[in-house]
Amino acid sequence: GLEIRDRLAGRDEFTLIELDERYRRDRDARRNALRSADFAILCLPDEAARESVTLAEESDLRIIDASTAHRTDPQWTYGFAELTEGQRAAIAGADRVANPGCYAVAFIALVRPLVEAGLLAADARLAVHAASGYSGGGRAMIAEFEQSHPSAFRSYALGLDHKHLPEMQRHAGLAYPPLFSPAVVDAYRGMLVEIPLGQEILASGVRLDDLVPAYREHYATSRGVRVASPEEIDAMTQLAIEGCAESDRLDILVFANQRTGQARLCARLDNLGKGAAGSAVQNLNLMAGVDEHRGLRL
Repeated sequence: GLEIRDRLAGRDEFTLIELDERYRRDRDARRNALRSADFAILCLPDEAARESVTLAEESDLRIIDASTAHRTDPQWTYGFAELTEGQRAAIAGADRVANPGCYAVAFIALVRPLVEAGLLAADARLAVHAASGYSGGGRAMIAEFEQSHPSAFRSYALGLDHKHLPEMQRHAGLAYPPLFSPAVVDAYRGMLVEIPLGQEILASGVRLDDLVPAYREHYATSRGVRVASPEEIDAMTQLAIEGCAESDRLDILVFANQRTGQARLCARLDNLGKGAAGSAVQNLNLMAGVDEHRGLRL
């Protein structure tokens, strides 16, 4: 929420409605504030987000929900503008938009173009490894890392049931959820998401050389998603998690070895940028009919 306010600062298209601190938990005050607004961006836990949607019923309020509550709900439009052709128009005309999850938007950005282009079968069984800055863990985790720096790398979701999985499967166009291995690292912000891919996983007749052209075609009209050139890839010897920190873009990088028939599909973003606030502001811009990238850090 604070990051969204930063991106809206100084913009004269919008006037923020603020509740005094003493009324923040007052149900009637919240209902009146919601119903007096044109747009609301919900930065709340799932149940509180659902309650806010209920409070706004029978009003003209248009909602962007940054929680997990509505990301697979068919009544809500998925708020990844670069998802597929026509998604920007769908968001622009929607009254209910579900903002993507940070891990999910990176995974979907890597997989959906390949499924749409027929390079990857929808029933492919995929693994995905990811690491995020600790700011994605909320107040308790931020305090833990900043006060004691407990670990440099912490793998979690060991029960293989992360809350982003339904969203990742549905919007990537897959028949099965991926095997997801997330981790948090001792960096405030930034995210790397990687899918290891063998030639045998691709559709028959598809070569590793076909991957980058498919991404370039899919994201040809996008300023927010950037596909690294072969020259950039050749010059890289490492990939830092902070590479997109403080920005609202998402980078796609394909590292491929033709001899071994293996590739690493990588997405790099800021978990608080394109993974959260940046997407929310982009969706708000589309819904309000202004330049979709206004106020973003690209």
